[in-house]
Amino acid sequence: MAAVNIWEARANEPDYARLRHQDVPRDDAPVTNVYDQPIDLIALVDETVPREQSLYINGNPAVGDNPNRNKQHAFYFNADNCIGCHACESACAEKNETPAHLAFRSVGYVEGGSFPDFQRMNISMACNHCDDPVCLKGCPTNAYTKHTEYGAVLQDPDTCFGCGYCTWVCPYNAPQLDPIEGQVSKCNMCVDRLEVGLKPSCVSACVGNALDFGVVEDIPDNREQAKTAIPGFPDPSISHPNIRFEQKKGLPEEMTRTDSAPLKYQLDKKSGSYKPALDPKNGKTRYWNIARLSSRENPLVLFTLCTQAGIGAFVIPFLGSLLGIDAMSAFAQTPWYAAMPFIGAALAAFGLFLSTTHLGKPMRFYRGFNNLKYSPVSREGLGVAIFMGFAGMHGLMVLLQSVSPLFGFFAYVSGLLAVAGAAGGLFYMYKCYRIPARPFWNHWQTATSFGGNTVSLGALITGVVALVAGVEVGSVLQAMGVLMLVGIAVEAIGLVCHARANAGAAHEGAASHYIQTTTFGKTYLVRNGVMAAVIVAIVVLLLMAVNGTVGIIAWGVVAVVTLGVVLVSRALFYVLVVPTTMPGAFFWRNKGFEEHARDIGLAGVVDMGVVESGH
Repeated sequence: MAAVNIWEARANEPDYARLRHQDVPRDDAPVTNVYDQPIDLIALVDETVPREQSLYINGNPAVGDNPNRNKQHAFYFNADNCIGCHACESACAEKNETPAHLAFRSVGYVEGGSFPDFQRMNISMACNHCDDPVCLKGCPTNAYTKHTEYGAVLQDPDTCFGCGYCTWVCPYNAPQLDPIEGQVSKCNMCVDRLEVGLKPSCVSACVGNALDFGVVEDIPDNREQAKTAIPGFPDPSISHPNIRFEQKKGLPEEMTRTDSAPLKYQLDKKSGSYKPALDPKNGKTRYWNIARLSSRENPLVLFTLCTQAGIGAFVIPFLGSLLGIDAMSAFAQTPWYAAMPFIGAALAAFGLFLSTTHLGKPMRFYRGFNNLKYSPVSREGLGVAIFMGFAGMHGLMVLLQSVSPLFGFFAYVSGLLAVAGAAGGLFYMYKCYRIPARPFWNHWQTATSFGGNTVSLGALITGVVALVAGVEVGSVLQAMGVLMLVGIAVEAIGLVCHARANAGAAHEGAASHYIQTTTFGKTYLVRNGVMAAVIVAIVVLLLMAVNGTVGIIAWGVVAVVTLGVVLVSRALFYVLVVPTTMPGAFFWRNKGFEEHARDIGLAGVVDMGVVESGH
């Protein structure tokens, strides 16, 4: 059935706005793309799937008559032709009616050389509708769909609850989180135009013939290359993006970003590709910047710490008593032991509540379990929920075990299930941050941080309650002191290895480490020094076996300092990350401009594209 009113095409639509090979598919076209994936997307699904399914664009059941509609389509960008006029941005914004603070397509640039041989390369970038869309796999609400029609990766803002995780995992900053509406939206490949044989709006508007569009690997006329990357483009192996490049003009061996990111790109002569490298734009002066430790991610700082503390507060006394640790065995015989499951579950519940305040639409929190098949966020939430449920059941069974031995058995089983849920929750909490698009997080140190805090904070809470319960002071301080030492030492070892790995890395982690040692340099050094001092203090207290009132006071001071160190460390974890975004040099794409606009009040001008979070 021919498409009707899917998109109102003009009667005199120019040829350059029409899709190539609209009427006759090429017989010599490649069958697979450069990633060895079939171009005919029906081959990836059940062959019984009809080729003439409707996309129900704006509720319209009509089906386009493009013979290639079930083949993967892609953008083609000729960097040599782009003049940086931003016509593509304007056409996209007009067609999608995006507000000033959002842009589905944007143009940035890198530059290099020196006068008179100075060169700039413009880059126009939108969603690349990847073969392996990490946004789809990351989204906990299942708001993304990879369609067999054109290979478009489409996102439903009405399903989204605004967690922003897709904006973390996408290497190209394609999904846009609107801080006012509290939801994500992005480029939809202009499928309404494709259905009537027209190229996307951005392509049709390009005045320099730099943008083109069609079936992937089908190189446009008068073009010679189909590269998968150019300088400044993140590693295509992360998601297998459907964009191809042509860039034949010689470039300097070093290309710099003109935005505030301390990054540049250096030519690797062995591979012939450009690799990210540190560009120390702001010198080496160290600052405190305590106020900047506070960020939009504050709810996640508290969520992760509270959840880890709650899990540790349950698991340590439960497993400790099962393993026959004297202090924990004695603690398990007191009425206060029954409080630990409820304390652990309450802390985790409080953490989950705080995490919902991070959402753009908190009342849709229940949608976080929609994508258990792929999303680590969904699995993390499920693991924590299982822990909370069985921890609460364990506490109840402990209270009732004096009534019947059967309740004691149920207490044992529910405790083991709570531990299993806790292990799953912690594991997927860790997996949430192993993101290739955020190299600073994509390191095993994330596990040592999360695991170390679970042990140290859990031991701290357990020790306090055990002392209140009247367990012998010396045994409690020794046992919990050892666990605190282990937790903090594990975290410290991870931090040392993490810093060494990022210091000379050929990725954005090097920029994160630079910011860590300059922008937050004094805070970073003090954090390290205090953490080392805490480790030394714990060792001294353990060796001296300090007990009684003096011991409680000394350990109390250590505990308070430990809480401060852990909080600063987790805040740094979030504010230091530098994602693998495309270079941006204009307005909202440039964080330096955004900070400047906020400082001088320019952010108050609506059309500047700088807005405050609405949640």
